[in-house]
Amino acid sequence: MEPRSTSLFGDREVALVDILDRLLAGGVVLTGDITISLAGVDLVRVSLRALVTSIAPAPGPRELAVEERDGLR
Repeated sequence: MEPRSTSLFGDREVALVDILDRLLAGGVVLTGDITISLAGVDLVRVSLRALVTSIAPAPGPRELAVEERDGLR
């Protein structure tokens, strides 16, 4: 039996830019909690929440005029 790769991208090397592009295409939500305690007493608690996604720029006047001319709008 051949061992299977548990990596998302198999055995190939992937650039950080490619990973970010894949994440931003669908969006990603990051959450986390950090607690710093001393002798069982919580001193600092930080909650982190982030939504990372990409957005397409709004079409400019030229693109809108072309869409109206071609009947796309």
